Parts: sequence; structure tokens; C-alpha cells
Amino acid sequence: MLTEELKQEIESYIHEHCPNRRGACIEAMMIVQRSQGWLSDESMRDLAAFLEMSPDELDGVATFYNHLFRKPVGRHVIWICDSVTCWVMGYEGMLEHMQRRLGIKSGETTPDGRFTLLPIQCLGACHHAPALMIDNDLHEDLTPQKFDQILKDYK
Repeated sequence: MLTEELKQEIESYIHEHCPNRRGACIEAMMIVQRSQGWLSDESMRDLAAFLEMSPDELDGVATFYNHLFRKPVGRHVIWICDSVTCWVMGYEGMLEHMQRRLGIKSGETTPDGRFTLLPIQCLGACHHAPALMIDNDLHEDLTPQKFDQILKDYK
């Protein structure tokens, strides 16, 4: 459901940056997601109507971008790079360690709702592979020990 505050924030963005309502769809979804943690079917229907789009059109945009979540995720999203360079530099071993340490598989969320582990094709950190991103923080030159230390910073 779109609150009045969310509608006002989206309207402000449209007024400042877009010649039409549809052009604000990505930022509007990010605004809703920041508020609610993910994009539920209900919020997508409300947002589509607000932006004068069909729910299918809006969902088509949402599913194209991997940082828009159509199902609940943990408080912190861990993106592990599975590009060729990260693969060569130890991705498989890192992924196995991360899955054991978190007690989940790729694509899952820890039972306490703290972390969601997702693959991503490239983080642009090939020169310091393997790499991962937690929320908006890039972590490079990963080792199992470094990963365990990094986790302590995310409550």
C-alpha cells in the first residue's frame, strides 16, 4: 500500500526529474522498497495505478533489475560475484564457505531474517576477485576468514 508520504516523495521525484509519470517507475519502486523492504504484489498494483501503468508493465521493469526485490529479503543482501574472474579466483570455495557459515543456500534468507545470499554476474571488481557486496558495501580479495570478519559489521 502506498502511504501519503511515499506518494509525496514519488511526486517530488517526478516533478524534478521526469517529463512523465512512467519515467519515474524505477526510482518509484526504489522508494517503495526502501520503505517496505521489498515490492509486494499489492504495492506494485498501487504503484502502477499511481504511475498510470499496468501492473504487468511495472513488473516487467522490476524483474529486469536485480536490485528490485519481488519477494522478502533479509535486512542485508549479500551479492556474491559469480563472473568468470571471480570463479577462477575462488568463487566456488567462497560460496561453499558462505553457505555453511550462514546455514543457507544461494537465493535463501537466514532464519533470523538477517541475510539473503544472492549471486550477481559482475561487481566490476575483477582486479580484486573474488568479491561480494553487502547492501552497498563492496568487499574484495575475499577469503573465508575475511568473510567471517565482515559479517560482524552487519547486525
